[in-house]
Amino acid sequence: MRRSSFFMRAILIGVLMHVYVGLRIIPELPVGLPVKLAAACALVLSCCLIPLGMLARSFERQPQADRIAWIGLIAMGLFSSLLVFTFLRDIVLASALTVDALWHHAVPLDRWRVDTAVGVPVLALLSTTIGFFNARRRARVVTVDVPIEALPAELEGLTIVQISDIHVGPTIKARYVDAIVDAVNHLKPDVIAVTGDVVDGSVAQLASHTEPLRRLTARYGAYLVTGNHEYYSGAAQWIDQFERLGLRVLLNEHVVLEHRGAPFILAGVTDYTAGHFDEAHRSDPAAALADAPGHIRIKVLLAHQPRTAHAAADAGYTLQLSGHTHGGQFFPWNFFVRFQQPFTAGLAKLDGLWIYTSRGTGYWGPPKRLGAPSEITRVRLVRGAAI
Repeated sequence: MRRSSFFMRAILIGVLMHVYVGLRIIPELPVGLPVKLAAACALVLSCCLIPLGMLARSFERQPQADRIAWIGLIAMGLFSSLLVFTFLRDIVLASALTVDALWHHAVPLDRWRVDTAVGVPVLALLSTTIGFFNARRRARVVTVDVPIEALPAELEGLTIVQISDIHVGPTIKARYVDAIVDAVNHLKPDVIAVTGDVVDGSVAQLASHTEPLRRLTARYGAYLVTGNHEYYSGAAQWIDQFERLGLRVLLNEHVVLEHRGAPFILAGVTDYTAGHFDEAHRSDPAAALADAPGHIRIKVLLAHQPRTAHAAADAGYTLQLSGHTHGGQFFPWNFFVRFQQPFTAGLAKLDGLWIYTSRGTGYWGPPKRLGAPSEITRVRLVRGAAI
């Protein structure tokens, strides 16, 4: 009942946003009435398609459900840009009105209204098209050197390849995952870290599309931690499936690995919100180090959400690898991520802890990335002075 009420409120808000865009843009377009009516019909269609796209993964009939998801999610990405550019247009026009009130005829207001009304849909279509190609191409490889004071010489150059937030689901399938796996294996990593949100759907729906993960190959193995979307999709079943694929799932636990004779700890925690779904899965970075050898200084933590960092720093970890944020995925959401997470993307430091936040290897929702490119991250430990 609660979820139904939330969904109805979301639909109502979506309708109001479509009405706002329609009222602000369509009357100003320099076209005839038939074209304006067609534009209004397109907005009504968008208003219907977006919730259908979000619900499509629950539909039983395939491949019709995936087709609906594709259409609905592309519509969501397009409308998101329409809304943002409409809002920015109103800010520009309000500023122009102020200037015109102070210096009469300083700004050609009538021309600006028409030109900006045309510009909004043009920019929305352009950004959605570019964003689509950015999202659908294989993630680039990003190399990050993490300088660690007093790093044992044997661990110099230890390579961890991180993938995160693939979101296998209605628009991301086995072929997309295959390309990621090929790129990761080409890097010949010492360790592979999968930092959550691998899937958006049930094992029954998506098991075959996660099958390429079986081919992940690293010197010391591939390790995975759960993200919030695993809990939306049936975490217990997915944990079993990941283990069947040969991935070691770390549930508030650690392993001791050895590189060139020097040991280091690789730990993993459940998602920051996992306790809301299963009390036994409550995330606990300190518990993940239970019974760990005290003499091992280098401790790497895999944690889906960056906000685990404060507990990780208190627990004495050296490095935390996270994802979840997608770097905002596309403008303007990159500005809003920081209200929920302490880190949005890239390498940062909290007290003695390094945190690397991946922008994600896939995408969620609209197949769209703009200003936040997807990545496969090659993390290398190097000796360096404390900062």
